[in-house]
Amino acid sequence: MDLHDYYRVVRKRWRAIAAVTLLMVALAALLTLWSPKTYQARTQLFVSTSGGQDSTQLLQGNTFTQQRVKSYSDLITTPKVLDPVIKDLGLTDNADELGARITASVPLDTVLIDVLVSDHDPEQAARIASAVGKQFSTSILDLERVSDDSVSPVKVSVVRPPSVPEGPISPNPVRNIGLGIVLGLLVGLGVALLRDTFDTSIKSERDVKEAVDATIIGGITYDPEGPKNPLIVQSDPHGPRAEAFRALRTNLQFVDAANHPRSIVFTSSLPSEGKTTTTANLAISMAAAGARVCVIEADLRRPRLLRYMGMEGSVGLTNVLIGQAELIDVLQPFGDTGIMVLGAGQIPPNPSELLGSETMSRTIRQLEEMFDYVIIDAPPVLPVTDATVLSTITGGVVLVVGCGVVNKEQLSRALMSVKAVNGNVLGLVVNRIPTRGANAENYYYSEGYAPITPARSRKERARERNAQSAKV
Repeated sequence: MDLHDYYRVVRKRWRAIAAVTLLMVALAALLTLWSPKTYQARTQLFVSTSGGQDSTQLLQGNTFTQQRVKSYSDLITTPKVLDPVIKDLGLTDNADELGARITASVPLDTVLIDVLVSDHDPEQAARIASAVGKQFSTSILDLERVSDDSVSPVKVSVVRPPSVPEGPISPNPVRNIGLGIVLGLLVGLGVALLRDTFDTSIKSERDVKEAVDATIIGGITYDPEGPKNPLIVQSDPHGPRAEAFRALRTNLQFVDAANHPRSIVFTSSLPSEGKTTTTANLAISMAAAGARVCVIEADLRRPRLLRYMGMEGSVGLTNVLIGQAELIDVLQPFGDTGIMVLGAGQIPPNPSELLGSETMSRTIRQLEEMFDYVIIDAPPVLPVTDATVLSTITGGVVLVVGCGVVNKEQLSRALMSVKAVNGNVLGLVVNRIPTRGANAENYYYSEGYAPITPARSRKERARERNAQSAKV
């Protein structure tokens, strides 16, 4: 993954990242509130030796002290020093437990010992630090004397007596919240990347390209008003979605140019991917370019094409296939567009058998002689076999891919089903492409090639045109 991929994942999964970050910050805050407060008292000791007569003796004494002081810092946490402290202060801890709360260190190239004592009670921490400093001085005198009558050459003095700490050293709210934010962002990004890796849904052209190795011949953006106005090429001929269908029309002319298929099946992997609206709008675009177009409503299970086009037909394709009507008698003109429509007719009990019959093949050949293009609206591939059957008797198949409806595995299975019967897959049309968010595609252009915002709806453009007409 490159930097752009990470940016895309963050834009797509920012809610998950924010949720994980807030959760980590909340846990850090709760941990801060529930953790007992710890205070730390400090005392500082100075180690000296008996003086000498000249500079050589002074230097030797200083070297001796620096060597000795390294061992003294370790002696502070031993029972020799801490047992008397525990007895004097009446503590319940033993030497090991008390030693775990005491830290002794020696600053570099000095004869000083810094002693830090931690406790939940600030006053108790100061008392322990004071007692340790006094007891350590006494213990060193005893340890350094060679005999009872001799004098210790080393003296330990308290140069910084401890004071009662004003505030706790832990928990540290600022540090804990900061760590919570950093950890939350890292974990949130990890969760986002993991979800993106295992997310097989198709949300953009990028996902389609990652899923299958097939040519994308068109992209149609999502329009929430689409169900109310399915024939967008007629209702808003200058809009960006209408221009997308004209681009699809142009691309189809260059697909399989050697054979130039005249009968094309439009299908999808699953229902509700937009194959019927794509079929109708493409047919209108082809007819507007001067082509003779026939549209067949071959979805004999859930026919919707005639309803989208505002037409009715109780007699149609099924009546032709069973010999109840002649083809020329059931073709209906769609307005003054030059498009002829062959409705589904009565819904049969055996759609697959009818669509795969020799009569259906002859009907398609007859329509290919009458029209430049025969556009067939077929059922989805995965639920039923109708589309794969039609792919064997037509010039090619175009698969409509609905973003947010189908996943990568389903799209791959649908293509494999068509190719398994040697169907000619002409390409894919990516439908319902998001216009906002991380998966948005830049398909929005006006008549003057200037970008327009996705939020500018068809109603707003209509109001602007009406206002301009009123001024004229």
